[in-house]
Amino acid sequence: MNEKKAWWKEAVIYQIYPRSFADSNGDGIGDIPGITAHLPYLKDLGIDVIWLSPVYKSPNDDNGYDISDYRDIMDEFGTMADFDEMLAKAHQLGLKIVMDLVVNHTSDEHAWFVESRKSKDNPYRDYYIWKEGKNGGAPNNWQSAFSGSAWELDDATGMYYLHCFSKKQADLNWENPKVRDEVFDMMTWWCDKGIDGFRMDVISMISKDPAYPDGEVKDGIYGDFGPYVCNGPHVHEYLQEMNRRVLSRYDIMTVGEAVGVTIDEAKKYASNDGKELNMVFHFEHVDVDATSTPVLGKWGYEHPHLRPFREILNKWQLELEGIAWGSLYLDNHDQPRAVSRFGNDAPEWRVLSAKMLGTLIHMMKGTPYVYQGEELGMTNMVFRSKEDFRDIEEINAYRQYVEEHHMISSEEMLRCFSAVARDNARTPMQWDDSENAGFTTGTPWIPVNPNYTTINAKAAVNDPDSVFHYYQKLIRLRHENPIIVYGTFRPLLLESETVYAYERILDDQRLIVACNWTDQPQPCPVFDGTDAPDLISNYETHVAGQLQPYEARVVLV
Repeated sequence: MNEKKAWWKEAVIYQIYPRSFADSNGDGIGDIPGITAHLPYLKDLGIDVIWLSPVYKSPNDDNGYDISDYRDIMDEFGTMADFDEMLAKAHQLGLKIVMDLVVNHTSDEHAWFVESRKSKDNPYRDYYIWKEGKNGGAPNNWQSAFSGSAWELDDATGMYYLHCFSKKQADLNWENPKVRDEVFDMMTWWCDKGIDGFRMDVISMISKDPAYPDGEVKDGIYGDFGPYVCNGPHVHEYLQEMNRRVLSRYDIMTVGEAVGVTIDEAKKYASNDGKELNMVFHFEHVDVDATSTPVLGKWGYEHPHLRPFREILNKWQLELEGIAWGSLYLDNHDQPRAVSRFGNDAPEWRVLSAKMLGTLIHMMKGTPYVYQGEELGMTNMVFRSKEDFRDIEEINAYRQYVEEHHMISSEEMLRCFSAVARDNARTPMQWDDSENAGFTTGTPWIPVNPNYTTINAKAAVNDPDSVFHYYQKLIRLRHENPIIVYGTFRPLLLESETVYAYERILDDQRLIVACNWTDQPQPCPVFDGTDAPDLISNYETHVAGQLQPYEARVVLV
């Protein structure tokens, strides 16, 4: 085996969205003491690392991704003492804690921005990206990720500041070395506190094209900023500086959310030479269901076909081999529920297809991520009116496409949201069948999915055939079998429209994996001639030469 070993390659990560995980005080909002109380559940599941979505002080325009103080805790989530207790208890249980690092932008209520907007000669002015307007309007035509212009006119000085997301999320100017000093100092402070790493929010966006050109207009309203803010001219330089000054001094894990990343860029971000990050998230496979309808973009939705999905994942597996490490996921706080999107959430198929998807991802090469509730087979929500959603991205998109420009009907927009909106992932964790799914004794900040009476952790833990117990086994197998972590990847059955199959090779071992993507039996010859027992499968008995509906099967030869 020539792969260099590392603990973060062998780990399984569990993402917690704190607002929706567990509420300890009845205010309807999840909090840090709620997380602490459920650490034994996560230990029982078998995961190694918890990635916490942001818990810092924030006015919550974008659920904590708009930070007003990087060294304090959001009031609704508790105190720094609560955080320290959670960190200590996690470490006692052998669990690591990774923080969400959001340094492309801050809240407009952050002390730096409050100063920056006061005057053109304020010492903090250059901490952010300020530009003069053009032709009586914004500096360019960029649309923010949350609809509307990416520029906000500030009356105090008559100039515009850049916000790639909400207007309350002002982009930091990484070209200013003082900004980098501040960020690295803050990261060091958290590392010294004992955290175990960082997931870096939109880290590929910290270096912008200095020309700030207009973007291609795709929806008839605004231009696309993508090519000019992703993987910019200095991004690798900044990350190598971060690595030298902070990351390399600690035994921590780093993963970058790399919007717009290509494989060639990923090889730089996550190179085995260790100069930048351990791994990145790419988004190709979770964009595979977006329609090409220009108006709808990400809101258009078609059930993903296996062939393009497989081509993308196989490409990443094959091209990173021996050069860089990858991350494996189908679910997170920005994606709809995987079982509803890639599998089948109908009652007769939900458990089988959730297990199939888990197998497909966890047997690949890379570090797997489990999003809260994924281990229960939690499903998407049905949005019946605009009052049901909380996410600023949905609220703004509804306003832009339905109310202001009448490009799409309200019914059609709600159908799109029920398929792909971020709020699908943010409904409360379903702990048991009591009121509000055991998430809170108060009124939850976002409605609980009504199916919690049947889909919940208490029922899953008590059912040996549940998705929970299957995930427990997937995680245990990764810890026990180096081939699952370090084996090379080889695709199989590349012509199949219905079966995703591949093998992993390590020394004289061979792991064969096959997953039926459909609710019909499908031919699958990859196990013919082997009498090796299953390592794991979601069926107890098999049919020779074929896979049953949503069957997943793994054999170690």
